[in-house]
Amino acid sequence: MSFVLGIDIGSAQSKGVILGDQGSLGSFECASGGDFKLTAEKIREELLSQAERSVDDISRTVATGYGSKLVIFADEIKSDIVCLAKGVSSLLPSVRTAIDIGDLYTKVLRTDGHGNVHSFILSGKCAGGSGRILQVIARVLQVKVDEIGELSLKSKKRVEFNTGCAVFAETEAISRLSQEVAKEDLLAGLHRALAAQINSLAERLGVEQDVAMVGGGARDIGLIRAVKEIRGHDILVPPHPHMIAALGAALIARESLTIQD
Repeated sequence: MSFVLGIDIGSAQSKGVILGDQGSLGSFECASGGDFKLTAEKIREELLSQAERSVDDISRTVATGYGSKLVIFADEIKSDIVCLAKGVSSLLPSVRTAIDIGDLYTKVLRTDGHGNVHSFILSGKCAGGSGRILQVIARVLQVKVDEIGELSLKSKKRVEFNTGCAVFAETEAISRLSQEVAKEDLLAGLHRALAAQINSLAERLGVEQDVAMVGGGARDIGLIRAVKEIRGHDILVPPHPHMIAALGAALIARESLTIQD
């Protein structure tokens, strides 16, 4: 039996997946912190513990993400775009357009359903177009990031944000709070503004259905609903959408073993 690892070192959160011949044996997520090498080691140790295996049992490791070059034990490094396509296609083969909401960037990619990338596009460097803005506003509102989705669904009168910039959105949110605007209305407005930017990016690339949302932002039910409303059709979300790049990396590692054999 062979075992492989997929390690995704993101700018804010890092993830890992361990696969055996019969599928996943474990997964793990933690804050990336300031030492990516240490974080990668931590993820490997946790995955090995879950699978009750040792380092010598791992046949191949593929790393991806912002800090992938610092995964010193990786056998190969792959781009997150390639890993996302592989991960999405393995779980949702009908998907042709995948939207990844990450901490630094939003990425939209077109795939053939077999893990091959046809084209992709990234958002600009402004945090207003990525998941970072959700963290910024959550801090302002003193709400946990994993709670803002459900809270936004309680909105009765959505606030219209006048800017897509994270810095100005933060200022605007503070101003609206001083006017006693409800938190849920602010969050609903934020989700709508972010969804509009995501849709604009997707339209620039060209959208083919089915469409999936992945990445940390895809755990936000309020954002998913906002994107659905703007696009006018259903959006598929796989289980554990934040783990997709790590899963894709592990699948690529396993495929490499098959080719070698």
